[in-house]
Amino acid sequence: MEHIAANILLAGLAPAERTGEQAITLVTTDSRAVVPGCVFVAFPGEHFDGHKFAAKALEDGAAWVVLNHPVEGVPEEKTILCPDSYQAMMQMGANYRAQFSPKVVGVTGSVGKTTTKEFCATALQALGKTIKTEGNQNNELGLPRTLFQIDSATQYAVIEMGMNHAGEISRLSRCAKPDIGIITCIGMSHIGNLGSQENICKAKLEICEGMPEGAPLILNYDDPFLRKAKLPGHVRPVWFSMASQEADVYASAIRQEDDGMSFLLDDAENGCFMVHIGALGRHNVANALAAYCAAIQAGLEPRDALKQMKEFRQTGMRQQIMDSHGVKIIKDCYNANPNSMKAALEMFQDYPCKRRFAVLADMLELGDQGRPAHEDLGRLVAQCGIDVLITYGELAHRTATVAAAKGIKTVHANNYDEIAGLLAKAAGPGDAILFKGSRGMALENAVDRFCALQDAAAKNETNG
Repeated sequence: MEHIAANILLAGLAPAERTGEQAITLVTTDSRAVVPGCVFVAFPGEHFDGHKFAAKALEDGAAWVVLNHPVEGVPEEKTILCPDSYQAMMQMGANYRAQFSPKVVGVTGSVGKTTTKEFCATALQALGKTIKTEGNQNNELGLPRTLFQIDSATQYAVIEMGMNHAGEISRLSRCAKPDIGIITCIGMSHIGNLGSQENICKAKLEICEGMPEGAPLILNYDDPFLRKAKLPGHVRPVWFSMASQEADVYASAIRQEDDGMSFLLDDAENGCFMVHIGALGRHNVANALAAYCAAIQAGLEPRDALKQMKEFRQTGMRQQIMDSHGVKIIKDCYNANPNSMKAALEMFQDYPCKRRFAVLADMLELGDQGRPAHEDLGRLVAQCGIDVLITYGELAHRTATVAAAKGIKTVHANNYDEIAGLLAKAAGPGDAILFKGSRGMALENAVDRFCALQDAAAKNETNG
């Protein structure tokens, strides 16, 4: 974060004559990170209430503390009162972002946001200093933190925008002011809160509210909800597709390989190119197409964009490919919803191996759609060449029931150790295992325990 005058950073939260021009060096929500000249924002919490650390923050040199209510022992003249700490962070993020002029790419959608963001950032690095949303910092706390990374040398910022309810993308977009917008697709994530995919589509289109006149909005032509959506008149749609040559950018001859996907990219304005990406599954071809469109709209030459994107590799727990004593593991434990489950199973169906084991956990936040969505998943498993299905979670039990009725060898496990034990007995060299479930199911614990059992078995063999 570059130094910024307090009256600029805190505009909208306190009168300028009250805050003055003192240089602010940092905005933090962590009392342990307080440094002289910073602003400390207190967040209330069930276990840790930041208001309890406000006085200590001032002792450690904080210039201001942002509080939801007055705190005894904290001077009024050093207090900025705001009833919502998230609102305060968003206001300061918007004020700070307004001092700089990087080209901002905003990315939202039900599935593929993070991978598309990573593709975009990988491509744009060829043009200049690029920052991006780190991890899952895509909400009203994480987005301002990302904006605070901008400095006068930053030329590009790729900002991921997530949501749980209507109105959230609008606030994020008005804060970040994207020059280019991307909506990857409309799925069923958070349908329990929004009620329908039509409502989810409307909520995703809120990204347009922070975009300037004539800004490109990159959209998935294959998504029926986006295709029929009424787009705001001030944005310029740019369509990508894997099914229709009517789109501006079209992928064909798509082929899955051991280390990723190959395809022919047909750009209506710039010609045809053979492309290889280091990510598995047709869904990642769509993510790459969206990022390619953004890079071109940002000014990158097509061949340069594709050369950069060739260096892309999956991060975190998204399709992380591991080897455990000859057993291939696809660790896809970051999140799950019906769309991403379908994409993962279709990818796994084409993955080269002897036998396919799928470990599927609950898809959360589906509301009333939870039970039918998990039953549909059981039918999908039966169509995707899965040899053995192991399920984990109350909802996933429905998946197991339907898959078993369709003739799939199925076991429902009650804990991570049971999953690991079942796999250690059944899977062998040349087999592959897909682990996928919602973040709240923490399925990576089952991966770790399976690998530990494999290591112990190999050590016993060596010692025996």
